[in-house]
Amino acid sequence: MSTLTATFTVDLTPAAVLPGAADRFDVAKTWTGALEGTSRGIMLTAGDPAGGSASYIATEIFEGTLDGREGTLTFQQLGTMAGGEPELSYVIAPGSGTGALTGITGTLTIGGIDEAGVHEVAVELP
Repeated sequence: MSTLTATFTVDLTPAAVLPGAADRFDVAKTWTGALEGTSRGIMLTAGDPAGGSASYIATEIFEGTLDGREGTLTFQQLGTMAGGEPELSYVIAPGSGTGALTGITGTLTIGGIDEAGVHEVAVELP
């Protein structure tokens, strides 16, 4: 297993709400580090984040390079919060890679967010 590091900034734009979701957002990210490129996707939310219980799902397509290999990948996220305690699953969707990223699988872990909104990410590859 290898661990790579990257950062991203995110732009969330409110979008038309879909049935079954409290809110919907279009997501755009700019990635630097071991992941270099951009991703675009959609996020659906539910629950009461102010009350400490909520969830979201998101899917995004990344286009760029991972550790110098070029192609696309799909990232999927499931975030939940119960009693104010967050949990996050953030994975590379199996079978989603194209180009030199064909066959790539793994997980992403967000390590922190700085005051400028830059997210630190560890990418675990088998």
